[in-house]
Amino acid sequence: MAGKKNLLAESASPYLRQHADNPVDWYPWSVEALERARRENKPIFLSIGYAACHWCHVMERESFEDPEIARLLNEHFINIKVDREERPDLDQLYMQAVVAMTGQGGWPMSVFLTPDLKPFYAGTYFPPQRRWGRPGFRELIAALAQAWQQRQADVIRTAEEVATHLQKTAELRLPPGDISEELLRRLVEVWQENLDRVYGGLAGAPKFPHAMELRALLRTYHRWRETDIVDMVRQTLDGMAQGGIYDHVGGGFHRYSTDERWLAPHFEKMLYDNALLLLAYTEAWLVTASPSYRRVVQETCAWLQREMTAPGGAFYSSLDADSEGEEGKYYVWTAAQLRAILPPELYDIVAYVYDVSESGNWEGKQILAQAKPLPVCARLLQMSEDDLLCKLEQAKALLREARQQRVPPGRDEKILTAWNALTIQALALAGQVIEPTYLDQARRAASWILTYLRSVEGELFHARLVDREPEIPAFLDDYALLADALVTLFECTGELQWLETAVGLAEQMVARFRDPQSGGFFYAQSAHEPLLVRQKDSQDGATPSGNSAAAWLLTRLWHFTGREDFRRYADEIFHWLAPLAERIPTAFGHFLCAVDFAIGPVQEIVLAGWKSETCLQQAWQTLWRTFQPRRLLAWVEPTVSAECYAPFPLLAGKNSPTPAVYVCEQGVCREPLVGQEAILHGLQSGLVFGTPMT
Repeated sequence: MAGKKNLLAESASPYLRQHADNPVDWYPWSVEALERARRENKPIFLSIGYAACHWCHVMERESFEDPEIARLLNEHFINIKVDREERPDLDQLYMQAVVAMTGQGGWPMSVFLTPDLKPFYAGTYFPPQRRWGRPGFRELIAALAQAWQQRQADVIRTAEEVATHLQKTAELRLPPGDISEELLRRLVEVWQENLDRVYGGLAGAPKFPHAMELRALLRTYHRWRETDIVDMVRQTLDGMAQGGIYDHVGGGFHRYSTDERWLAPHFEKMLYDNALLLLAYTEAWLVTASPSYRRVVQETCAWLQREMTAPGGAFYSSLDADSEGEEGKYYVWTAAQLRAILPPELYDIVAYVYDVSESGNWEGKQILAQAKPLPVCARLLQMSEDDLLCKLEQAKALLREARQQRVPPGRDEKILTAWNALTIQALALAGQVIEPTYLDQARRAASWILTYLRSVEGELFHARLVDREPEIPAFLDDYALLADALVTLFECTGELQWLETAVGLAEQMVARFRDPQSGGFFYAQSAHEPLLVRQKDSQDGATPSGNSAAAWLLTRLWHFTGREDFRRYADEIFHWLAPLAERIPTAFGHFLCAVDFAIGPVQEIVLAGWKSETCLQQAWQTLWRTFQPRRLLAWVEPTVSAECYAPFPLLAGKNSPTPAVYVCEQGVCREPLVGQEAILHGLQSGLVFGTPMT
């Protein structure tokens, strides 16, 4: 019946609502759907995707809007649609099944389950008819329906085997290992062996940013001062910043590049990618002082503010790859369009810098990508670099204005705790070292999350829309990443409430997720519905794993609090994941950052006194201009009572109005610098604060 909507119409998820007009009788993941499958003894077709996923939209147009395919699905299956960002626990579990059964994974995820939720067939995108070596979806669902009706015992046997494999995989543990510099060296070696020496990044296509690994490599460079390491990082960051994976008009990065040159991206923009890349480019700017990295940070932060900020200050999840049913249409140009928008002088500059041609560089259109570094362009154009940047900014402003007249890509307005946490941490750091207004954005976002994604009892939630109450309890990465972001916010501001809240979240995380038998942390808490397997996430994927985030958080908090339980829980994770990281270091970028911090040496620096003290302000600025990844930094204020600092041995007893700087390392404290003269001498000598790396 025309105009009839299915059960997804009332969903909180924007992705599910995109499928509300499909003729498929979709259910959200719900008790009602699962009970119906058991009652009618029907298999389940589970489709998992996300709002910004291009191939999810393709499969919807080709198959889920097809009346005959919808008829077959409705007749033979209970059809469930899941937003992977809303239910990452389901996504993790059934993606493991897809990889186990096919050798690869991705989205859209298509899994066929028995009524007791055990997978018996799985894949990703299926075309409607047989194509590219893939079975057609129509013939596939007809064959699976026939198999269920005629050979159900065989299907159930297959499902039992897959379920057993998933359970064994979840229980598999290598003998525990120790963390050491050798784990970090292994990452460097893998990058040296696999680096694309022409374009940067890991060789081959598609090409992903690998932001967490780049941050880990920066830490190894700081540790060993080997120029080849920072050269690998710079080549990769330069390649991305110049390529089409970066939005040169609006700022921010697309998901990944389909080619080895960083030219042609899948055009979705994800909040987590941009948060992680903000961290990488900010840290790289501290290491190299490269102006291009600073510009990338500034332009990406401007994009976040302009296009991704919700009322109240939190951040939306993603922008779609498609607009008007066409991938990338919002972002690409023709030479004629550029000439019509830009004055001749600006067009000539843009055409030169971005190598614009009449035939384009992608499907007849032009993706803006720098052909050469800007200093080279300026020299060849016989302009100063400042003049070139000024002209390009004028051109970009005109192109942004013109682009805003286009139909924009869809925006997924879910507010996710973990992704916001990454963004808060990135903005806090960028705000401290590049532009103070970013720090204000971080504060606002943190306050919003703690107000609207936390219950009166203090329970954290995973996601919500601005106008709807949250329902899904938070997962491990929500707790770990938010608490870790609040520790960073404390370090950047000296505002004690952020550290106090981080400790409270860490205590809840331990109570809700820790495995008391084997150590480490489960991804879902007991408040979540029980699934086929209760998983522990180990590898870092597109975002940090919950366990690597927990290890880094608990190690940082141990330094502030002296709590041995925090250190013990972190050590459990380190011993568990160390052997895995040795085997596949590129799957453990965030974990290796935590390892670098844990093996130290860690410098603990506390500034005490009024924030108006000139000598302390100079010390503070000097410290933040230096890339020192193995450092804790705090400011103790006389206005805060001694009782408030008492739970933190690193800070206790230091809230005196007399300006002072305390420096400790590996359990040994130096003589405090007390008074303006001593602090200024310490600054001038560089003995305490070090000098910026170049």
